[in-house]
Amino acid sequence: MVYRTVRSHVLSEYPISDSDQEPEELAPQLLPLNGWHRERGGRMVEFAGYMMPVQYEGIMAEHLWTRESAGLFDVSHMGQLYISGEGVEPALEAALPIDLSTLKAGSVRYSLLLDENGGILDDLMVTRWESGFYLVVNGATKWDDIGTLREYLPDDITLNHLDDNALLALQGPKAAEALERHAPGVSALTFMKGGAFKLGGVDAWISRSGYTGEDGFEIAIPGESAAMIADLLCGEPEVKPIGLGARDSLRLEAGLPLYGHDMDPERGPVDAGLAFGINKRRRLEGGFPGSERVQRDFAEGTAQKRIGLKLDGRQAAREGAKVFHGEQEVGVVTSGGFSPSLQHPIAMAYVDAAVAADGTALSIELRGKKLDATVAAMPFVPNRYHR
Repeated sequence: MVYRTVRSHVLSEYPISDSDQEPEELAPQLLPLNGWHRERGGRMVEFAGYMMPVQYEGIMAEHLWTRESAGLFDVSHMGQLYISGEGVEPALEAALPIDLSTLKAGSVRYSLLLDENGGILDDLMVTRWESGFYLVVNGATKWDDIGTLREYLPDDITLNHLDDNALLALQGPKAAEALERHAPGVSALTFMKGGAFKLGGVDAWISRSGYTGEDGFEIAIPGESAAMIADLLCGEPEVKPIGLGARDSLRLEAGLPLYGHDMDPERGPVDAGLAFGINKRRRLEGGFPGSERVQRDFAEGTAQKRIGLKLDGRQAAREGAKVFHGEQEVGVVTSGGFSPSLQHPIAMAYVDAAVAADGTALSIELRGKKLDATVAAMPFVPNRYHR
């Protein structure tokens, strides 16, 4: 099966697989670039059921390189889905709290997959293609997401899993100039816009988006071409391969939540600080799974909020650490680490709404001791999206 999408004069073809069944093997799955990573010294670990590189030369160096130049990330573990059929727009709006009426062809929009109680099952990106919608979902949840979407969508709506595709992310202030040499015209894209391009002679769907807070691009290509494209991009002097470790520290500095840590079915869009993903029309109309809770949370507020924390000293807080206001326990850390850019520890946490204001002095319990922390606005490091 082949999907053809046109953006202006550009024609691109994508192979589509009907595979939507989770692999039965218990062993970690191998991605198209598995050998490529190993040849370049990638330290491989299991993540979301796949073997992936956590680092090459070191997390700190890779983090700073991405902030200063351009880093290439393999994110092929993420799920790429194509949803189509007559009436697909209202069907998808009934499944997600997203307004598709204003989403133009080639535009990308952030959204959430909620359960019937308004809890977050995943966050995802939705792009309007020629006659349907392209979704990118998290790797750790993609099989559950496919099952949930099949449950939410009518039987006459087709959901295809593009599991023959690889997905690369080129991130950093020099990403555009490096990519432009091989995909002419791509630098004209602005943040959350995409298009079909030729990249090294290969059909690619490229969007100006990412998960680092930097300017950058996400590149969908056939898996069989992934090694060639990775070689092509890493042949540019601005580009180095970057592992999952730096991806995590970059997204933490950018204040971007990670599913399974900073959001889960116990949390809704409002307390997770993701209300921007639901516009006014959808808030008022509802009509999506969990809409009653979402509307109530918008109207009444929530008991807790996701916040950023800056810590004194060099010791980082980790997931699960308790947060205190004076002697009162008020929350829990969901992500934390040392910020290479700021040279001090940072964290995300859920705390009681009464102590969530920026500048509030809190403390974090770690090994029986309490570390001083201050509520801080996110992102911790200013985003540099190309708008």
